[in-house]
Amino acid sequence: MDLIEIRRRLHQIPEPGFEERRTQALLLEIIRSLPQDRLQIQTWRTGILVRVRGDNPRRTLAYRTDIDGLPVVEETGHPFCSQHEGYMHACGHDMHMAIALGVLERVVTQPLADDVLFVFQPAEEGPGGARPMLASHEFQAWRPDEIYALHVAPEYPVGTIATRPGILFANTSELFIDLYGKGGHAAFPHQANDMVVAACHLVTQLQTIVARNVDPLAAAVVTVGCVHGGTKQNIIAEHARLEGTIRTLSADVMTAVKSRIEALVRGVEVGFGCRAEIDYGANYRQVDNDLALTRQFLDWARTAQVADVIECGPAMTGEDFGYFLADIPGFLFWLGVDSPHGLHHAKMDPSEGAIEVGVRVVSEYLRWRSEQHDT
Repeated sequence: MDLIEIRRRLHQIPEPGFEERRTQALLLEIIRSLPQDRLQIQTWRTGILVRVRGDNPRRTLAYRTDIDGLPVVEETGHPFCSQHEGYMHACGHDMHMAIALGVLERVVTQPLADDVLFVFQPAEEGPGGARPMLASHEFQAWRPDEIYALHVAPEYPVGTIATRPGILFANTSELFIDLYGKGGHAAFPHQANDMVVAACHLVTQLQTIVARNVDPLAAAVVTVGCVHGGTKQNIIAEHARLEGTIRTLSADVMTAVKSRIEALVRGVEVGFGCRAEIDYGANYRQVDNDLALTRQFLDWARTAQVADVIECGPAMTGEDFGYFLADIPGFLFWLGVDSPHGLHHAKMDPSEGAIEVGVRVVSEYLRWRSEQHDT
């Protein structure tokens, strides 16, 4: 396989979660070009499951990749930039897929002792494909004993991997708050109930949660990234909407933050005589790496010298791979791609040299793990 060419083809067709039809079709075309004698292929919605039979299987190892894009207008200037206006693989899922295909090719042509399940999961960016895919009949029929994944890391150089036992990524929750009042003419504010003013007060109050309601030794983020309100400069707005995100490193802190948000919103309802609605949208569980397997992986990677190894700290990023790890032992690690622009940026530009590193690390670890006799 020419994995760089495949990555560029995938990069051109980013699609929203559960709408990855062209992506699924291209993946299936490539997968079906491989020798088929050991392969079993099953689709689930816009995702794909591929099982490779081993020579003497005692268990099933799994490797997961995500396949959806983001609503970002690309600004890389590459000749292979996105052909889907308003969407971009700005989180590196095109790189993830190319690596998974490279690992799949190696496992097919150089079979392992154990079975290996490749999981091409849709909708990681939202509304969340991991939890329903995990619960599906198709996945449970081939349920693995262990599961692994990687995520590109713009801040690390190519040739570097990083992870840690325990929590690697945060609990995350979307946050949508709608405020409803009474519109009117800007010249007669006393006859209206201005939701722009209410929204501004609420944004300010939400910023007190982390500063005054979360233990300083814990960690939390409450960010309002988008505010919508009003239609014209001389019309008092009857509706305003706040859109944001909540991130914590423990489920208890997430519960406490949400409780405080709800109390502040109730206060705005009373203080501004309005009606409010809260929607938490997609909630992602923390990525909690299995302690023993992750330590084993780190020791193996250092000994095998497949990459420069860093034991990193936790990050406030979110990933629905956490749902797999809540049910199946495994881990996720960062793969350095040396991009000057970070994840979700319109100029995110990972080094394609990292593809070969990712394929090497994952395929060699799978082979080593398959040779271990513990279960």
